[in-house]
Amino acid sequence: MEGIYQLIRAEQRITAAVPDAEIAADIWDLPDHLRPVPVVVLVDEVAELALFASKDEEKRRDRIITALVRLAQLGRAAGIYLEICGQRFGSELGKGITMLRAQLTGRTAHRVNDETSANMAFGDISPDAVLAAIQIPAELRGLAIAGDSTGGWHRIRAPHTSLRQAVNTCNRYADRTPDLPELASFRPELTSSSEAPVPLSKTAPVTA
Repeated sequence: MEGIYQLIRAEQRITAAVPDAEIAADIWDLPDHLRPVPVVVLVDEVAELALFASKDEEKRRDRIITALVRLAQLGRAAGIYLEICGQRFGSELGKGITMLRAQLTGRTAHRVNDETSANMAFGDISPDAVLAAIQIPAELRGLAIAGDSTGGWHRIRAPHTSLRQAVNTCNRYADRTPDLPELASFRPELTSSSEAPVPLSKTAPVTA
């Protein structure tokens, strides 16, 4: 993010001769050949990052949450977007969590187990959206409530995507994965296809 801001600053073109609409304020105002690839940071379960069991883990947790808050506040202009998921997103997860939640504008809630969970999603947006989320019946899978910072909300229906469909889609478009050297050290090491797979369990001979 810091590197991208340096690039925007270098190309900002703040002079009297440049029209207001052409002043570079984010990556979308940069020329195509200079525009960095946008990045979506997906957190599958925010509680896994926020929970801790020791002092060292608490310090690590605080650094992570602080970094996420900073990305939520400043990352959009640099083309870095957060999508954070969680079954619970309340103050019981520790300091900084509600500040992070407040920075997330687009909210989506599927069926919730209690009113408190609905309030975590929409309490600061719309009381009507809270009520709508509570009323989603268990048998209507995929039905959700989507709200934004303007107070507006909608009922939406998410199509079911199987794990196999998701894997096939990823494989189909794998060649379009952008090259981001900054993330190279975080990529998982893939084993060669020639190596024999490691069995997850031992087989026992069948006896009569």
